[in-house]
Amino acid sequence: MVRELQIRPLIARRGTPHDSGLGKHRYVVEQTSALLHAFRRLRIRREIRDDIHQAFLGLACALICWRRLTSLR
Repeated sequence: MVRELQIRPLIARRGTPHDSGLGKHRYVVEQTSALLHAFRRLRIRREIRDDIHQAFLGLACALICWRRLTSLR
């Protein structure tokens, strides 16, 4: 269906300039995923209950933000 509308899939490679406007946020998404996977408990999910996993995810996000803010000083 996308090809019928003559839309080409373009994702910019890392570090290369592009004019299409696609793939602008690729590095941000990859970096966020890598930062969250640094926490082993989130990478290997052993929690049965979703609310516990959500709590650890929130804690990991808070720690990531805290580290970023303390490094700006």
